[in-house]
Order: sequence, then structure tokens, then C-alpha cells
Amino acid sequence: MKNHKIATEQTKATVTIRISGKLFEGHLSYLDQLVDSAAECRLWPLLSLSDLHELDRATVLYLLRGEQHRFALVSCPNFVREQMNQERGQAAA
Repeated sequence: MKNHKIATEQTKATVTIRISGKLFEGHLSYLDQLVDSAAECRLWPLLSLSDLHELDRATVLYLLRGEQHRFALVSCPNFVREQMNQERGQAAA
């Protein structure tokens, strides 16, 4: 009989969703479908935003609500983080 090592921590498999160009409110339902599909496949979605150049307020709010709950952000440009921080500040006021 083989001795199988039992992992004490389960590593979560990931999938990277690369977003480039513009991301606006009209695109969010499709992005949401991609995130949901990943979750259904037991994959943790990573949104790569390195090639994102423009987004609207609805997208900023989507990213704020979903980050670390439904997906992680990777390669996030400074201007996106600045907009997210600004929205957080307005929500706290």
C-alpha cells in the first residue's frame, strides 16, 4: 500500500482573465459571466489589468466590491488604484 501525503493546506487553482483597452459598465455583465464561470469550475479568477487604459465609475465600483471576495486584481495600474482609493474615501465620508 502506498503512503499518500495529505496536504494540510489546499492550494486554490487560478485562472487569469486579461483585460485590455477600455472597461465600461456595458462590459461588466460579460466580465461577471467570466468570473462566475471560473468559480463554477472551482478556479479563483485573477483579473489582469496591466493593459487597461480607461474605465468608468461603475467599473471602479465593481472592482472595489469584488476584489478579494470574487476575484483578485493583478498587474493593476496606478491610475486604477487611485480611482479605487478615491471611491473608498468618498464612501467613508
